[in-house]
Amino acid sequence: MKKWGLSIVVFCGLLGCEKTVQLDTVQQSPKLVVEGQIESGQAPMVAISNSLNYFSEIDAATLNGSYVHGATVTINNGTNTYSLKEVAVPLTGGFYFYYYTTPQTSPATTLFGQMGKAYNLRIETGGQVYTSTTTIPVMTKKMDSLWWKKAPNNSDTNKVVLMSRITDPPGLGNYIRYFTSSNNKDFYPGLNSVFDDQIIDGKTYDIQVDQGISKNEKLKFEDYGYFKRGDTAIVKFCNIDKASFDFWRTWEFTYQSVGNPFSSPGKVISNISNGGLGAFCGYAVQYKALIIPK
Repeated sequence: MKKWGLSIVVFCGLLGCEKTVQLDTVQQSPKLVVEGQIESGQAPMVAISNSLNYFSEIDAATLNGSYVHGATVTINNGTNTYSLKEVAVPLTGGFYFYYYTTPQTSPATTLFGQMGKAYNLRIETGGQVYTSTTTIPVMTKKMDSLWWKKAPNNSDTNKVVLMSRITDPPGLGNYIRYFTSSNNKDFYPGLNSVFDDQIIDGKTYDIQVDQGISKNEKLKFEDYGYFKRGDTAIVKFCNIDKASFDFWRTWEFTYQSVGNPFSSPGKVISNISNGGLGAFCGYAVQYKALIIPK
């Protein structure tokens, strides 16, 4: 009885110590957000938008209104400077996806990414100038083969895992990012899509390739990573530079930490100057496909 009485007194005392806390949410000025890439054999794509406040109500109309229009965007490949023009791609609901790219009207105006080259991005908007540099590495780290096997410790016989054999060249500093496509649908990155060669330098190794996910859809952990019998799986395997690796490594850590009260705070490392957010990334691309029998 004495123990219960003491507990009640302590509990009531704690209730009496409660204090209402009101947060003063300061409205921050928007920052420029750059989502840029250039792949080997492809024209550049640079989406430009303004950041939103943490407590903003976000919907499709808000996101559609955050795009930055009328910017002056150029890319220099060390030889020529190319001007990028804004393109609008219609989406459902009357919205659009806007990005800047080189006009494909003539060889003189069209820029295609090449392995082993550096690319300098320059954006002028709102009286400010933002720059970034990326490289498309030479494809030195490669996928040798793809195969599948039954999903281990899983009663669903329709689920399989995709495996790949990869060769890492000698010498540290080889970074990769991968995407997958199933049955000719869009390519999506894995939940952890970037890797370095700190542990596997100069080795040939086998690794499971988790199926990529759309960050706009709720993740079903019981299904994550698996392909299914009858799928046509395509892996987009990319060599990237250190700055691109750092951006996606920190971005994915922060994404997975959202809502976790025990996670460490993280900062996404951008390669955009002048306080800009996001990144401009180069990709040396290799594709491999596998038809998984039913």
